[in-house]
Amino acid sequence: MSAIRKLLRDNRGFLVFLLAFGLIRTAVADYNPIPSGSMHPNILEGDVVLVNRLAYHLKIPLTGIVVARLGEPLRGDIVTFSSPRDGTRLIKRIIGLPGDVVAMRDKRLIINGQAASYDALGLAAESEGLLALRMKETLGNRPHDVQWLDHRVSAADFGPVRIPPDQYLMLGDNRDNSADSRYIGLVQRHQLIGRASRILVSADITGNWLPRFERFGKGLYD
Repeated sequence: MSAIRKLLRDNRGFLVFLLAFGLIRTAVADYNPIPSGSMHPNILEGDVVLVNRLAYHLKIPLTGIVVARLGEPLRGDIVTFSSPRDGTRLIKRIIGLPGDVVAMRDKRLIINGQAASYDALGLAAESEGLLALRMKETLGNRPHDVQWLDHRVSAADFGPVRIPPDQYLMLGDNRDNSADSRYIGLVQRHQLIGRASRILVSADITGNWLPRFERFGKGLYD
């Protein structure tokens, strides 16, 4: 026991640092490595994004217990959340807000009877030699890029779905390659973890693992 006490005493500063770091990560700010391509073309595999855990809630550290609401999720926000299916942490874009009626026809969104507008950006190479059609999707005054892989089987049509109170409909920007609310269901507000704001660092994990310096510090809403 004396050896343990000595070890704790000699490393007290480091242990306090670890505790403080853990509390900050679970209550204030977090980082989230991206393992999949569901948010192409905006977030890539190997990106590490900064997540503001105080964007929507104040939670008791190391728990999911909400103490207070701090802000309202907005359409177009990129958020991390716990999957309603199995609790896995996911990152997607908020498309449907409480009270909205959301539908998709031929891969194009219709929200509250208003069709989103789309502007073609061109074709881009994806993995396995595939080509993606990239589009500028505009929902209200918050445009963002999306892409479609026409050969993939996806939920091209759904709805209309009316979003209940305190629930949200999430979609990946890579619309034909994303396990989102079309498959896992709507996300409840208490399952939201935080709002992703920018890319901290990035490495090409699908290729040579070299750093992608041009993505360091890149904002997700630029």
